[in-house]
Amino acid sequence: MAVINLDKTNKKFVDEVVEAGKLVLGEDVVKSVKACYQCGTCTGSCPSGRRTAYRTRKVLRKVLLGLDDVLDSDDIWYCTTCYTCYERCPRDVKITEIIKTLRNIAAQKGNMALAHRKTASYVLRFGHAVPANKEVVELRGKLGLPAKSPTAQFSEKDLEEVRTLVKELEFDKLIDFDWKKMDLKE
Repeated sequence: MAVINLDKTNKKFVDEVVEAGKLVLGEDVVKSVKACYQCGTCTGSCPSGRRTAYRTRKVLRKVLLGLDDVLDSDDIWYCTTCYTCYERCPRDVKITEIIKTLRNIAAQKGNMALAHRKTASYVLRFGHAVPANKEVVELRGKLGLPAKSPTAQFSEKDLEEVRTLVKELEFDKLIDFDWKKMDLKE
């Protein structure tokens, strides 16, 4: 078991997390982290935790203790946002929203999991996080569906709108996207 040196904690970290999340999610949603009493229901319910070292309770505990190194941890990227913890929490802590807020803060600091950056690059390249391949297009035809689904992937105009927004918001810089290669920078 690791020893936590409370002299090295960021005593304002919880408030920084609330501040970062309240614009998008609302203050009450993110402030709910303060209601966590570490019962472990979230960790026991988590499908990711069954297959990985991910422990939801540990992430929340780090936030509550002011251990901002959680932003450098892979843990915040293991959450699949299935909302199981959110639905089962006896204190109504909005866990998934807190995890998303931590991810946003981490990403702003340049810490983003490669898998998430890759997925974002697919949106910029293809207009969809999971682009339809040849097999999917053929299957859609066999099922009587239009071969191409009505997404930005198959609409050049819509894809350009997505790309314009991404550039305007500088999301491409956040994921380190190379427009010439149409892929992540090495």
